[in-house]
Amino acid sequence: MAKNRAEIYEQVEAQIVAVLEGESDRIAQMATVCCLLSEAFIDRYYWTGFYLVDKSKGDELVVGPYQGTLGCLRIAFGRGVCGEVAANGETMIVEDVHAHAGHIACDHRTNSEIVVPVYDTKNHLIAVFDVDSTYKAAFDASDQMHLEKILRAVFGKAE
Repeated sequence: MAKNRAEIYEQVEAQIVAVLEGESDRIAQMATVCCLLSEAFIDRYYWTGFYLVDKSKGDELVVGPYQGTLGCLRIAFGRGVCGEVAANGETMIVEDVHAHAGHIACDHRTNSEIVVPVYDTKNHLIAVFDVDSTYKAAFDASDQMHLEKILRAVFGKAE
């Protein structure tokens, strides 16, 4: 019997938490999250990765662990969907990236995306998590809820 998305998210969340138990290295955590989510949703996720906050050059994101084709290397806060999320701290779902003003086309095959801010236990923005799909309108509020929950479980944003 085929599983629905919610069941897959719940299963992969449990797997991520189990694999990362006792692991404190952020890069290892991020690489694991990318790998397991990308594999769980291989039919829907085209690019899955983190852009890390880099304050050394001002408010900028730098590509971190990811699965997929070549990502943009650096993105300024406020620029593109990832930069918008970094600047405003709120998850964004873009049903059609080609219709979104200011979208940065790292890969022309991307048609929709979801970007989630990632916070540490002190509520400092440490990254954004970006998932792209070749399908239009591939993400919805359910994806948002599950991804936010997984990222809180791993990186620990305080409620």
